[in-house]
Amino acid sequence: MTAPYLVDSYPLGAHTVRRLGYGAMQLAGPGVFGPPRDRKAAIAVLREAIAQGVNHLDTSDIYGPHVTNELIREALHPYREGLVIATKVGAVRGPSGSWEPAFSAADIERAVHDNLRNLGLDVLDVVNLRAMFSAQGPAEGSIEAPLTVLAELQRRGLIRHIGLSNVTAAQIAEGRKLTDIVCVQNQYNLTHRTDDAVIDELAALRIAYVPFYPLGGFSPLQSSALNTVAARLGATSMQVALAWLLRRSPNVLLIPGTSSIAHLRENLASASIVLSDEDLATLNGLAEHA
Repeated sequence: MTAPYLVDSYPLGAHTVRRLGYGAMQLAGPGVFGPPRDRKAAIAVLREAIAQGVNHLDTSDIYGPHVTNELIREALHPYREGLVIATKVGAVRGPSGSWEPAFSAADIERAVHDNLRNLGLDVLDVVNLRAMFSAQGPAEGSIEAPLTVLAELQRRGLIRHIGLSNVTAAQIAEGRKLTDIVCVQNQYNLTHRTDDAVIDELAALRIAYVPFYPLGGFSPLQSSALNTVAARLGATSMQVALAWLLRRSPNVLLIPGTSSIAHLRENLASASIVLSDEDLATLNGLAEHA
């Protein structure tokens, strides 16, 4: 029996998506730059994700750049009814693969049109504005100007829903005053829990929270404790880390990425893992501040 907290789906704007989705970032080349090592394998992973019931894909035209969107179009277009593709704008790639801010009105509009063209769409389901005030993570700074451009593109019918990425609580509040925000995409995992209060506030507002980097940053000691729980459950440590995120709050939508079909299936199987109170106590003690 599925535990009551493991609801299978959650609203993402006007859509309802399964809580375990797929992030296409890893389909690009090393450093999310250039083409994949094996294009046929990348396309196979995308098709398998849809075959497994995934209806929430996360991508961006800055991955590659253009690579993941072109792969998605080749693998899946025309898109299955009910598939929600979320993308993001606010950055560009330098010649050597660096990530640079791209917040001007021209940058934002160009990025939206790039995503539309390369995905083969007339309208984007969800566009996340990624804040780029610091390379280390969320940092304060006004998002009013670029978000206003996105809101205008939404009014023109090019975007259905708007989200935010790599943002502070203050920026989320600022964004919600300017337009409807359907999701927030920030770093969050078993050990990196800076956004605990943000998740709870968004849950009360019925706004989705999409953690990136959900499987990284574990110290050897934390990994040992995680491995112990995984062994007890007959699962992998990464499956347990994803299961904990699903348990964290029903508004959490996961988008773990992989370029392997076997790993994709393993990630999706995380939804069936039920954590005991003992497991939770162990895992909850792994936070960075613990």
